[in-house]
Amino acid sequence: MLSQTDSFSKLPKVGTTIFTVMSQLSHEHNAINLAQGFPGFPCSEKLINLVHDYMLKGCNQYAPMPGIMPLREKISQKTKELYGADFDAGKEITITCGATEACYAAITSMVRPGDEVIIFEPAFDCYIPIIELNGGKPVFVELHYPDYRINWKIVEEKISPKTRMIIINSPHNPTGSVLSSEDLDQLSKLVKDTDIFIMSDEVYEHIIFDGIRHESILLRPELRERSLVISSFGKTFHTTGWRIGYCLAPARISAEFRKIHQFITFSAPTPMQHALADYLEEKEMYLGLPDFYQKKRDLFAELMKPSRFEFMPASGTYFQLMSYKNISDEHDVDLAKRLTIEAGVASIPVSAFYHNRTDEKILRFCFAKDDDTLKRAAEKLCRI
Repeated sequence: MLSQTDSFSKLPKVGTTIFTVMSQLSHEHNAINLAQGFPGFPCSEKLINLVHDYMLKGCNQYAPMPGIMPLREKISQKTKELYGADFDAGKEITITCGATEACYAAITSMVRPGDEVIIFEPAFDCYIPIIELNGGKPVFVELHYPDYRINWKIVEEKISPKTRMIIINSPHNPTGSVLSSEDLDQLSKLVKDTDIFIMSDEVYEHIIFDGIRHESILLRPELRERSLVISSFGKTFHTTGWRIGYCLAPARISAEFRKIHQFITFSAPTPMQHALADYLEEKEMYLGLPDFYQKKRDLFAELMKPSRFEFMPASGTYFQLMSYKNISDEHDVDLAKRLTIEAGVASIPVSAFYHNRTDEKILRFCFAKDDDTLKRAAEKLCRI
Protein backbone atom coordinates (compact mmCIF):
# COMPACT_ATOMS: atom_id res chain seq x y z
CA MET A 1 0.00 0.00 0.00
CA LEU A 2 1.27 3.48 -0.86
CA SER A 3 2.55 5.64 1.97
CA GLN A 4 0.18 8.44 3.01
CA THR A 5 3.01 10.95 3.55
CA ASP A 6 3.78 14.19 1.75
CA SER A 7 6.49 12.36 -0.22
CA PHE A 8 3.69 10.83 -2.28
CA SER A 9 2.89 14.25 -3.78
CA LYS A 10 5.21 16.30 -5.97
CA LEU A 11 3.27 19.41 -4.93
CA PRO A 12 2.17 18.72 -1.35
CA LYS A 13 1.32 22.37 -0.63
CA VAL A 14 -0.83 22.82 -3.71
CA GLY A 15 -4.58 22.29 -3.62
CA THR A 16 -7.48 23.33 -5.84
CA THR A 17 -6.91 26.86 -7.14
CA ILE A 18 -8.80 29.74 -5.55
CA PHE A 19 -10.30 30.50 -8.97
CA THR A 20 -11.99 27.11 -9.09
CA VAL A 21 -13.11 27.37 -5.46
CA MET A 22 -14.70 30.80 -5.86
CA SER A 23 -16.30 30.06 -9.23
CA GLN A 24 -17.83 26.87 -7.84
CA LEU A 25 -19.11 28.73 -4.79
CA SER A 26 -20.52 31.41 -7.07
CA HIS A 27 -22.36 28.77 -9.09
CA GLU A 28 -23.72 27.04 -6.00
CA HIS A 29 -25.19 30.28 -4.64
CA ASN A 30 -26.23 31.81 -7.97
CA ALA A 31 -23.91 34.77 -7.34
CA ILE A 32 -22.53 37.20 -9.90
CA ASN A 33 -19.08 35.85 -10.78
CA LEU A 34 -16.54 38.66 -10.76
CA ALA A 35 -13.95 36.19 -9.50
CA GLN A 36 -12.50 34.19 -12.38
CA GLY A 37 -10.91 36.33 -15.09
CA PHE A 38 -12.89 35.66 -18.22
CA PRO A 39 -14.94 38.02 -20.42
CA GLY A 40 -18.67 37.89 -19.80
CA PHE A 41 -19.55 38.76 -23.39
CA PRO A 42 -19.14 36.95 -26.72
CA CYS A 43 -16.15 37.10 -29.01
CA SER A 44 -16.42 38.38 -32.57
CA GLU A 45 -18.95 36.56 -34.75
CA LYS A 46 -16.55 37.03 -37.66
CA LEU A 47 -13.84 35.19 -35.74
CA ILE A 48 -16.23 32.33 -34.96
CA ASN A 49 -17.20 32.10 -38.62
CA LEU A 50 -13.54 31.98 -39.63
CA VAL A 51 -12.96 29.00 -37.33
CA HIS A 52 -16.02 27.28 -38.77
CA ASP A 53 -14.86 27.95 -42.33
CA TYR A 54 -11.45 26.42 -41.65
CA MET A 55 -13.05 23.39 -40.03
CA LEU A 56 -15.16 22.89 -43.16
CA LYS A 57 -12.02 23.28 -45.27
CA GLY A 58 -10.51 20.31 -43.45
CA CYS A 59 -8.03 22.08 -41.17
CA ASN A 60 -8.74 19.64 -38.35
CA GLN A 61 -5.53 17.63 -38.01
CA TYR A 62 -2.30 18.39 -36.16
CA ALA A 63 -0.74 21.75 -36.84
CA PRO A 64 3.07 21.98 -37.12
CA MET A 65 4.67 21.77 -33.69
CA PRO A 66 5.72 25.47 -33.57
CA GLY A 67 2.38 26.62 -35.01
CA ILE A 68 1.17 27.34 -38.53
CA MET A 69 3.45 29.67 -40.44
CA PRO A 70 0.75 32.23 -41.46
CA LEU A 71 -0.05 32.91 -37.80
CA ARG A 72 3.60 33.18 -36.82
CA GLU A 73 4.20 35.58 -39.70
CA LYS A 74 1.28 37.77 -38.60
CA ILE A 75 2.60 37.82 -35.03
CA SER A 76 6.03 38.80 -36.35
CA GLN A 77 4.49 41.65 -38.34
CA LYS A 78 2.40 42.82 -35.38
CA THR A 79 5.41 42.74 -33.05
CA LYS A 80 7.47 44.80 -35.47
CA GLU A 81 4.73 47.39 -35.87
CA LEU A 82 4.03 47.76 -32.15
CA TYR A 83 7.47 47.39 -30.59
CA GLY A 84 10.02 47.77 -33.38
CA ALA A 85 11.28 44.25 -32.66
CA ASP A 86 12.22 41.82 -35.44
CA PHE A 87 11.39 38.17 -34.73
CA ASP A 88 11.98 35.39 -37.23
CA ALA A 89 8.66 33.62 -37.74
CA GLY A 90 10.41 30.34 -38.43
CA LYS A 91 12.78 30.17 -35.48
CA GLU A 92 11.66 32.65 -32.81
CA ILE A 93 7.86 32.43 -32.47
CA THR A 94 6.04 29.41 -31.03
CA ILE A 95 2.27 28.96 -30.74
CA THR A 96 1.15 27.26 -27.51
CA CYS A 97 -1.98 25.89 -25.88
CA GLY A 98 -2.61 29.05 -23.92
CA ALA A 99 -0.25 31.29 -21.97
CA THR A 100 -0.07 28.86 -19.04
CA GLU A 101 1.49 26.20 -21.24
CA ALA A 102 3.90 28.84 -22.52
CA CYS A 103 4.84 29.69 -18.92
CA TYR A 104 5.39 26.01 -18.17
CA ALA A 105 7.59 25.48 -21.23
CA ALA A 106 9.51 28.71 -20.62
CA ILE A 107 10.39 27.94 -17.02
CA THR A 108 11.02 24.24 -17.66
CA SER A 109 13.35 24.97 -20.56
CA MET A 110 15.51 27.38 -18.56
CA VAL A 111 15.37 26.40 -14.87
CA ARG A 112 17.52 23.55 -13.54
CA PRO A 113 17.55 21.85 -10.11
CA GLY A 114 19.01 24.25 -7.56
CA ASP A 115 18.45 27.38 -9.66
CA GLU A 116 16.79 30.40 -8.07
CA VAL A 117 13.96 32.32 -9.72
CA ILE A 118 12.94 35.79 -8.54
CA ILE A 119 9.20 36.43 -8.64
CA PHE A 120 7.16 39.40 -7.52
CA GLU A 121 4.21 38.76 -5.24
CA PRO A 122 1.28 38.92 -5.46
CA ALA A 123 1.94 36.59 -8.41
CA PHE A 124 -0.18 34.58 -10.80
CA ASP A 125 -0.56 31.17 -9.23
CA CYS A 126 1.11 28.98 -11.87
CA TYR A 127 4.64 30.36 -11.48
CA ILE A 128 5.64 28.83 -8.14
CA PRO A 129 4.47 25.24 -8.84
CA ILE A 130 6.27 25.22 -12.18
CA ILE A 131 9.50 26.43 -10.60
CA GLU A 132 9.26 23.81 -7.87
CA LEU A 133 8.40 20.97 -10.27
CA ASN A 134 11.69 21.75 -12.04
CA GLY A 135 13.72 21.66 -8.84
CA GLY A 136 14.11 25.43 -8.72
CA LYS A 137 13.74 27.69 -5.71
CA PRO A 138 11.35 30.67 -5.82
CA VAL A 139 12.85 33.83 -4.34
CA PHE A 140 10.15 36.28 -3.35
CA VAL A 141 9.97 40.06 -3.59
CA GLU A 142 6.73 41.32 -2.02
CA LEU A 143 4.78 44.22 -3.52
CA HIS A 144 2.19 46.03 -1.42
CA TYR A 145 -1.03 48.01 -1.60
CA PRO A 146 -1.84 50.57 -2.88
CA ASP A 147 0.60 50.98 -5.79
CA TYR A 148 2.48 47.64 -5.79
CA ARG A 149 5.68 49.27 -7.01
CA ILE A 150 8.93 47.30 -7.24
CA ASN A 151 11.76 48.27 -4.93
CA TRP A 152 14.72 47.45 -7.16
CA LYS A 153 17.18 47.73 -4.27
CA ILE A 154 15.48 44.73 -2.71
CA VAL A 155 15.65 42.89 -6.04
CA GLU A 156 19.37 43.59 -6.24
CA GLU A 157 19.82 42.15 -2.75
CA LYS A 158 17.93 38.99 -3.76
CA ILE A 159 20.15 38.26 -6.77
CA SER A 160 22.76 35.58 -6.10
CA PRO A 161 25.12 33.41 -8.15
CA LYS A 162 22.27 30.89 -8.30
CA THR A 163 19.76 33.32 -9.86
CA ARG A 164 18.71 31.82 -13.17
CA MET A 165 15.55 33.77 -14.03
CA ILE A 166 13.47 36.81 -13.11
CA ILE A 167 9.74 36.63 -13.86
CA ILE A 168 7.87 39.86 -14.55
CA ASN A 169 4.21 40.41 -15.40
CA SER A 170 2.93 43.69 -16.80
CA PRO A 171 0.12 44.70 -16.93
CA HIS A 172 0.01 42.82 -13.66
CA ASN A 173 -2.46 40.20 -12.52
CA PRO A 174 -3.90 40.57 -9.88
CA THR A 175 -3.07 44.20 -9.06
CA GLY A 176 -3.65 46.03 -12.36
CA SER A 177 -0.32 47.88 -11.95
CA VAL A 178 2.07 48.40 -14.88
CA LEU A 179 5.83 48.66 -15.21
CA SER A 180 7.32 52.00 -16.22
CA SER A 181 10.23 52.78 -18.49
CA GLU A 182 12.25 53.48 -15.34
CA ASP A 183 11.45 49.98 -14.10
CA LEU A 184 12.92 48.49 -17.27
CA ASP A 185 15.97 50.73 -16.86
CA GLN A 186 16.53 49.24 -13.42
CA LEU A 187 15.97 45.69 -14.67
CA SER A 188 18.46 46.24 -17.51
CA LYS A 189 21.11 47.42 -15.06
CA LEU A 190 20.61 44.43 -12.77
CA VAL A 191 20.91 41.75 -15.44
CA LYS A 192 23.70 43.36 -17.46
CA ASP A 193 26.79 41.14 -17.62
CA THR A 194 24.91 38.22 -16.03
CA ASP A 195 23.48 34.94 -17.36
CA ILE A 196 20.02 35.69 -15.93
CA PHE A 197 17.03 34.97 -18.17
CA ILE A 198 13.74 36.88 -18.04
CA MET A 199 10.26 35.51 -18.49
CA SER A 200 7.91 38.38 -19.26
CA ASP A 201 4.21 37.54 -18.96
CA GLU A 202 2.50 40.15 -21.14
CA VAL A 203 -0.88 38.56 -21.75
CA TYR A 204 -2.67 41.85 -20.96
CA GLU A 205 -0.43 43.89 -23.29
CA HIS A 206 -3.42 45.51 -25.02
CA ILE A 207 -5.46 46.19 -21.88
CA ILE A 208 -3.79 49.31 -20.51
CA PHE A 209 -5.38 52.65 -19.64
CA ASP A 210 -5.09 56.42 -19.35
CA GLY A 211 -2.83 56.75 -22.38
CA ILE A 212 -0.02 54.77 -20.74
CA ARG A 213 2.32 52.97 -23.13
CA HIS A 214 2.82 49.28 -22.51
CA GLU A 215 6.49 49.01 -21.59
CA SER A 216 7.18 45.66 -23.17
CA ILE A 217 10.47 43.84 -22.82
CA LEU A 218 10.34 43.80 -26.62
CA LEU A 219 11.15 47.52 -26.68
CA ARG A 220 14.61 46.89 -25.21
CA PRO A 221 17.17 45.03 -27.38
CA GLU A 222 19.40 44.42 -24.35
CA LEU A 223 16.51 42.65 -22.60
CA ARG A 224 15.08 40.88 -25.67
CA GLU A 225 18.26 38.87 -26.12
CA ARG A 226 17.73 37.07 -22.78
CA SER A 227 13.92 37.00 -22.60
CA LEU A 228 10.95 34.75 -23.25
CA VAL A 229 7.93 36.99 -23.84
CA ILE A 230 4.49 35.43 -23.52
CA SER A 231 1.13 36.67 -24.77
CA SER A 232 -2.39 35.35 -25.26
CA PHE A 233 -5.08 35.60 -27.91
CA GLY A 234 -7.59 34.54 -25.28
CA LYS A 235 -7.18 37.84 -23.42
CA THR A 236 -6.96 39.93 -26.59
CA PHE A 237 -9.94 38.51 -28.49
CA HIS A 238 -12.20 37.38 -25.61
CA THR A 239 -11.56 33.67 -26.36
CA THR A 240 -10.04 32.33 -23.14
CA GLY A 241 -11.57 28.90 -23.76
CA TRP A 242 -9.72 28.44 -27.05
CA ARG A 243 -6.36 28.23 -25.25
CA ILE A 244 -4.13 29.87 -27.87
CA GLY A 245 -1.04 31.71 -26.66
CA TYR A 246 2.48 32.22 -27.94
CA CYS A 247 6.07 32.79 -26.92
CA LEU A 248 8.62 35.13 -28.53
CA ALA A 249 12.28 34.41 -27.82
CA PRO A 250 15.67 34.53 -29.60
CA ALA A 251 16.40 31.46 -31.73
CA ARG A 252 18.78 29.80 -29.24
CA ILE A 253 16.21 30.15 -26.45
CA SER A 254 13.24 29.21 -28.65
CA ALA A 255 15.04 25.99 -29.63
CA GLU A 256 15.14 24.97 -25.95
CA PHE A 257 11.55 26.15 -25.41
CA ARG A 258 10.32 23.98 -28.29
CA LYS A 259 12.05 20.90 -26.87
CA ILE A 260 9.65 21.17 -23.93
CA HIS A 261 6.59 22.39 -25.84
CA GLN A 262 6.67 19.38 -28.19
CA PHE A 263 6.23 16.98 -25.28
CA ILE A 264 3.49 18.93 -23.48
CA THR A 265 0.92 19.50 -26.22
CA PHE A 266 2.96 19.21 -29.44
CA SER A 267 0.68 21.71 -31.18
CA ALA A 268 -2.25 24.06 -30.58
CA PRO A 269 -5.70 23.66 -32.23
CA THR A 270 -5.39 24.03 -35.99
CA PRO A 271 -8.61 25.78 -37.12
CA MET A 272 -8.26 28.43 -34.39
CA GLN A 273 -4.72 29.19 -35.55
CA HIS A 274 -5.83 29.71 -39.15
CA ALA A 275 -8.75 31.89 -38.05
CA LEU A 276 -6.55 34.04 -35.82
CA ALA A 277 -4.03 34.51 -38.63
CA ASP A 278 -6.79 36.01 -40.79
CA TYR A 279 -8.33 37.98 -37.93
CA LEU A 280 -5.07 39.74 -37.07
CA GLU A 281 -5.71 41.80 -40.21
CA GLU A 282 -8.46 43.49 -38.13
CA LYS A 283 -5.95 45.65 -36.30
CA GLU A 284 -8.59 47.85 -34.68
CA MET A 285 -9.75 44.81 -32.70
CA TYR A 286 -6.62 44.89 -30.56
CA LEU A 287 -5.67 48.56 -30.95
CA GLY A 288 -9.12 49.52 -29.67
CA LEU A 289 -8.95 47.35 -26.55
CA PRO A 290 -7.59 50.06 -24.21
CA ASP A 291 -10.60 52.29 -24.87
CA PHE A 292 -13.05 49.37 -24.74
CA TYR A 293 -11.89 48.16 -21.34
CA GLN A 294 -11.23 51.61 -19.88
CA LYS A 295 -14.91 52.39 -20.33
CA LYS A 296 -15.73 49.29 -18.31
CA ARG A 297 -13.15 50.14 -15.64
CA ASP A 298 -14.51 53.69 -15.37
CA LEU A 299 -18.12 52.48 -15.21
CA PHE A 300 -17.35 50.01 -12.44
CA ALA A 301 -15.33 52.62 -10.53
CA GLU A 302 -18.14 55.17 -10.79
CA LEU A 303 -20.73 52.63 -9.68
CA MET A 304 -18.58 51.68 -6.68
CA LYS A 305 -18.00 55.26 -5.44
CA PRO A 306 -20.96 55.14 -2.99
CA SER A 307 -19.62 51.90 -1.46
CA ARG A 308 -17.46 51.51 1.64
CA PHE A 309 -14.68 49.94 -0.42
CA GLU A 310 -11.53 51.95 -1.15
CA PHE A 311 -9.65 51.64 -4.45
CA MET A 312 -7.26 53.17 -6.95
CA PRO A 313 -8.38 52.69 -10.57
CA ALA A 314 -6.40 49.90 -12.23
CA SER A 315 -3.78 50.96 -14.79
CA GLY A 316 -4.16 47.77 -16.81
CA THR A 317 -5.75 44.28 -17.05
CA TYR A 318 -9.47 43.77 -16.50
CA PHE A 319 -9.16 43.47 -12.73
CA GLN A 320 -9.89 46.06 -10.06
CA LEU A 321 -8.54 45.70 -6.53
CA MET A 322 -10.62 47.05 -3.65
CA SER A 323 -9.72 47.45 0.00
CA TYR A 324 -12.37 46.46 2.55
CA LYS A 325 -10.47 47.69 5.61
CA ASN A 326 -13.38 50.02 6.45
CA ILE A 327 -15.85 47.16 6.29
CA SER A 328 -14.42 44.15 8.11
CA ASP A 329 -11.40 42.69 9.91
CA GLU A 330 -12.08 39.24 8.44
CA HIS A 331 -9.39 37.35 6.56
CA ASP A 332 -9.84 38.07 2.87
CA VAL A 333 -10.63 34.43 2.03
CA ASP A 334 -13.39 34.35 4.66
CA LEU A 335 -14.89 37.64 3.50
CA ALA A 336 -14.74 36.66 -0.19
CA LYS A 337 -16.68 33.50 0.60
CA ARG A 338 -19.18 35.34 2.79
CA LEU A 339 -19.82 38.02 0.17
CA THR A 340 -20.41 35.32 -2.41
CA ILE A 341 -22.99 33.61 -0.21
CA GLU A 342 -24.63 36.60 1.47
CA ALA A 343 -24.16 39.51 -0.96
CA GLY A 344 -24.30 37.46 -4.15
CA VAL A 345 -21.02 38.67 -5.70
CA ALA A 346 -17.91 36.49 -6.05
CA SER A 347 -14.39 37.92 -5.97
CA ILE A 348 -10.85 36.65 -5.46
CA PRO A 349 -8.97 37.23 -2.17
CA VAL A 350 -5.56 38.69 -2.99
CA SER A 351 -3.81 36.72 -0.22
CA ALA A 352 -4.11 33.72 -2.56
CA PHE A 353 -1.43 35.33 -4.74
CA TYR A 354 1.18 35.35 -1.94
CA HIS A 355 3.03 32.17 -0.92
CA ASN A 356 2.72 33.13 2.76
CA ARG A 357 -0.89 34.33 2.31
CA THR A 358 -0.19 37.98 3.11
CA ASP A 359 -3.58 39.53 3.91
CA GLU A 360 -3.88 43.28 3.31
CA LYS A 361 -7.71 43.19 3.24
CA ILE A 362 -7.93 43.36 -0.55
CA LEU A 363 -10.32 41.67 -2.98
CA ARG A 364 -9.95 41.39 -6.76
CA PHE A 365 -12.97 41.97 -8.99
CA CYS A 366 -13.08 41.22 -12.73
CA PHE A 367 -14.82 43.97 -14.71
CA ALA A 368 -14.68 42.19 -18.09
CA LYS A 369 -18.46 41.83 -18.00
CA ASP A 370 -21.39 43.43 -19.77
CA ASP A 371 -22.58 46.72 -18.31
CA ASP A 372 -25.77 45.26 -16.83
CA THR A 373 -23.77 42.66 -14.89
CA LEU A 374 -21.45 45.36 -13.51
CA LYS A 375 -24.43 47.49 -12.47
CA ARG A 376 -26.11 44.59 -10.69
CA ALA A 377 -22.88 43.60 -8.95
CA ALA A 378 -22.11 47.16 -7.82
CA GLU A 379 -25.65 47.60 -6.48
CA LYS A 380 -25.16 44.53 -4.28
CA LEU A 381 -21.70 45.59 -3.13
CA CYS A 382 -22.84 49.13 -2.30
CA ARG A 383 -25.38 47.70 0.16
CA ILE A 384 -22.59 46.30 2.35
